[in-house]
Amino acid sequence: MNAQALDAALQGGDAQALWNLGSSYLALEKFDEAHQALARAVELAPKAFMVRLHYAHALERLGRERAALTQYFGAITQAQSQNRWLSDETTAPPLRQLVKHAMAFTYHGRKQVFESLLAPLRQRHGDEALRRVADCLRIYLGELPAQYPDPRQRPKFLFFPELPSTTWFDRDLFPWYAALEANFSAISEELAAVLAAQQGIEPFLKFHKPEDVRSYLGGIEKPVWDAYFFYRHGERYDAHHRDCPRTSAALDAVPLCRIREHAPEVCFSVLTPGTHILKHRGVTNTRLVTHLPLIVPDNCAISVGGEERVWREGECFTFDDTFEHEAWNRSDSTRVVMLLDVWNPHLTAVERDAVTALVEGIGDFNTESGVDRE
Repeated sequence: MNAQALDAALQGGDAQALWNLGSSYLALEKFDEAHQALARAVELAPKAFMVRLHYAHALERLGRERAALTQYFGAITQAQSQNRWLSDETTAPPLRQLVKHAMAFTYHGRKQVFESLLAPLRQRHGDEALRRVADCLRIYLGELPAQYPDPRQRPKFLFFPELPSTTWFDRDLFPWYAALEANFSAISEELAAVLAAQQGIEPFLKFHKPEDVRSYLGGIEKPVWDAYFFYRHGERYDAHHRDCPRTSAALDAVPLCRIREHAPEVCFSVLTPGTHILKHRGVTNTRLVTHLPLIVPDNCAISVGGEERVWREGECFTFDDTFEHEAWNRSDSTRVVMLLDVWNPHLTAVERDAVTALVEGIGDFNTESGVDRE
């Protein structure tokens, strides 16, 4: 193999040929050449996890540990999503040693990255103030088992230990309810204008395939769960705030859970007649979901952990959506609630700051690795 062969391969578009070439260079310990070939192969085939595995190995041998870490993690995540590399039986024998090395490298590297996010807070507030956060991270990394106080609770992403395990939360924990409920009439008037204009309303969830709708929505032939967002994954919808100024002002007084590119989620949640939001779970018990019911026909309800409640217009309630929950509209008219993300009130201010840093950091790392943010 010579420089001309490498240059020719780099100019081509054959990811398989580049992978073969890069693997040969790795075997010869020509890591610069391996890096060039495998980097191009990953560019051409970003979902080819075996290519990414060898690319990460080349990066590691070149001393580029952070880049190797994200590539190893991306490769492992992609492989395991296809039920590969879960055990020796699901890993090809020639790859087992490298895959196990990649997993150990990834485990220690991610732990170091995420612990570094908490270091400034630990220096300011001490270890005890972050004790529960440290255990939360250890659970996320798989060092500790998640000890769920209630078997009905199963966060999809991040479990924070030692928080009261509660489906529905007491009103007294949310002193800001009164101000939000006092704006019920103003918010309802702006909602009426939104519904009349039918501008800016979009599906609450984006489904890639029509059949995916049935895994989340049911009840009728064409169920519809729509939303008019004020915030979506933490992004502010400026035009909607401008068009609904009194609603926007009311939201400014609410201590929303704010995590870059994650939270809050705030919207008018619109459920059409006959639609049933099927049982599902949320991502973390560090944040809760509050509803301010705005339009509630008869035969509409929500169930959290098997405990059913009926919305009452103008009366807020808050629940932990890491419990399996569902909602339905069995009436002949539209149901609308304002939905908003708020912090779990049993977290301290320091813990909120730590969770924010941790979740943002995990999201950034996952994006860098080419996988989902959560």
